[in-house]
Amino acid sequence: MSQEQHVKNEEVLEEANQPAQETVEEIFAEAEVEATQEADVETQANELEEAKAQIADLEAKLEAAENRNLRLQADFDNIRRRSRLEAEASEKYRAQSLITDLLPALDNFERALAMTTENDETKSLQQGMEMVYKSLLEALKKEGVELIDAVGKEFDPNFHQAVMQVEDANFGSNIVVDEFQKGYCLKDRVIRPSMVKVNQ
Repeated sequence: MSQEQHVKNEEVLEEANQPAQETVEEIFAEAEVEATQEADVETQANELEEAKAQIADLEAKLEAAENRNLRLQADFDNIRRRSRLEAEASEKYRAQSLITDLLPALDNFERALAMTTENDETKSLQQGMEMVYKSLLEALKKEGVELIDAVGKEFDPNFHQAVMQVEDANFGSNIVVDEFQKGYCLKDRVIRPSMVKVNQ
């Protein structure tokens, strides 16, 4: 075989090998691209999982913050409502301590007025005391003070304080027979229960 023929054969072989070489390089390139894409997909999957975990963490923190906010709002509403009720009660019962201090004076007036008098001077003094007593009662009534009914009523521990028990056929069982000291209410609050004698 001539030199020329040999060169020609090599060129042909080289030309025949060239597509094969290009095909192998293409395959390697495609494989490398696929590997890179798989790595990218795996990285993206990891990033997605991390993002989901962060979202779940942020949602939990947001829910905790909302719950805290709701509790604080409820506490604030309770404090505001309690303050309003205390202010209303303070306004409603503002005269209670004064009225409580006046009750012994009323008791003394009642005892003085219950005395029988025959002397004209004493009678006129008693009439003056009665006028003062009625004025006091009227002023207390304007403040919301009411007398507690006792005699003939059924004993109620909310309004009556039993200091004696008797057996009286004229009264039913658990009925107040007599009153030793009058009781008073300020609006809907008992400021002094009636001191009573109760039938068994």
